[in-house]
Amino acid sequence: MPDLDPALRTELEAAAFRRLVEHLRGRADVPNIDMMNLAGFCRNCLGNWLKDAADERGVAMTKDESRELVYGMPYDEWKARHQAEATPEQKGAFEKARAGH
Repeated sequence: MPDLDPALRTELEAAAFRRLVEHLRGRADVPNIDMMNLAGFCRNCLGNWLKDAADERGVAMTKDESRELVYGMPYDEWKARHQAEATPEQKGAFEKARAGH
């Protein structure tokens, strides 16, 4: 790994995070539960991690605000537009994957 200046590294990581968020906004066809089952994280996790980072720095941010930064809209609106009920197979895979953590 190159020896990066800490500020440059932070800038590059932030750019990668923004690109990931934009990518996920464009893939509303991929359910959070499938992301959790395959990758062990989802959009909600990103929102939670963003809130955790804000909390660590003393920045006031609610869970709803952090999720809106990830989803690009209020979470309830995103759910109404894009989230269907998980299938029994998805739920079973989620429970199986969760047991391993």
